[in-house]
Amino acid sequence: MAAVRERESYDVVIVGGAIMGSAVAWFLTDLGFDGRVLVIDRDMSFERSATATSTSCIRQQFSTGLNVKISQFGAEFITNLRGFMGCDTRVPEIAIRNFGYMYLADSGSFADDLRARAAVQVAAGAETRLLTPDQIAEDYPFYALDDIVLGSINTRDEGYFDSMAVFEWLRRQARERGVEYVEADVTGMDVSGGQVRSVTLSTGERITCGHLINAAGPRAGHVAAMAGIDLPVEPRKRYSWVFRAQVPLDRDLPLTIDPSGLHVRENGGGTYQAGGYFGDDPAVGFDDFDMDHGLWESEVWPLLAARIPQFEAIKLTHGWVGHYEMNTFDHNAILGPHPDVGNYLFINGFSGHGLQQAPAMGRGLAEWLCFGAYRTLDLGGFHFDRLLSGAPQAEKAVI
Repeated sequence: MAAVRERESYDVVIVGGAIMGSAVAWFLTDLGFDGRVLVIDRDMSFERSATATSTSCIRQQFSTGLNVKISQFGAEFITNLRGFMGCDTRVPEIAIRNFGYMYLADSGSFADDLRARAAVQVAAGAETRLLTPDQIAEDYPFYALDDIVLGSINTRDEGYFDSMAVFEWLRRQARERGVEYVEADVTGMDVSGGQVRSVTLSTGERITCGHLINAAGPRAGHVAAMAGIDLPVEPRKRYSWVFRAQVPLDRDLPLTIDPSGLHVRENGGGTYQAGGYFGDDPAVGFDDFDMDHGLWESEVWPLLAARIPQFEAIKLTHGWVGHYEMNTFDHNAILGPHPDVGNYLFINGFSGHGLQQAPAMGRGLAEWLCFGAYRTLDLGGFHFDRLLSGAPQAEKAVI
């Protein structure tokens, strides 16, 4: 149930209560923010949020050193969740199932790209290993590798974790510490003098605010437009399927990124999860979660069987559709204040890797609000200014 709103004015109003919005709210309480915080979300079940429909994995294999560092803090936060949350014994002990991500390159140019990324990752402290086809076959004999020239994998702090448990405890503790959550749609904003003065809710209520944080995920561009801001973030449809193998693999399957665009990972108990997109990748409506049932037979199953012949005999159990909040400018986060609307802050545009970045990004934005500067990782490279100056901070490792 949504909390009953207690006031008409808040120091911070967060639009979007899934993992990004809740991470900001929790870190504000952890840093001792002396103010009132309201989180607004249109659906407090979060059933179709990007958080709930994700692959629930974390990786360090990025193309920029800062994103590697962000993921490393994410792994630290996940595996020490109870400690971060004051050793509250209600908080579960969470581990990362470190089966790693296996990038497979089928061309010399892609192999060169993996080598360049690996150098960045290792310099940032990751344990990425480059593997020849023979080395891949020795460790993972189930792959068909005739077209593969190089692989890249890291099995430290890289794999599956219980993302919904992390999200639930960020939200629960934030509420216990005084953050209010209310279920409503934001339908408008009053902007004047370079400030967001208030937001209007679908209930008809008008809430004044000191700072406004856009944590609206795939709806971020829509929420930005209410303040007259053009934000290049749009929803892109992503499909997921879970299937059971007639003969399960004899070892963990890394989250394998096939050159075709398909990815597949271990799910446990003889089941596996596959996902991806195929063909064109247009923006879609916020409420478009329709499944293309023909994709499984026409695209996914043939690709699975081609890469892992043991997956010729499998049975689909279920599937779903989620949305990426795609930053079409450079596929990287947009964080921090707007240069003209000074109290409007972003935590948007993660392009499919946001779940694992929520701890570091939530902490960073909370630091900005509490101290006026970043105190741990310098996240200034993610600021909105780069969009205006045409200076992308491109992240190439987008799945």
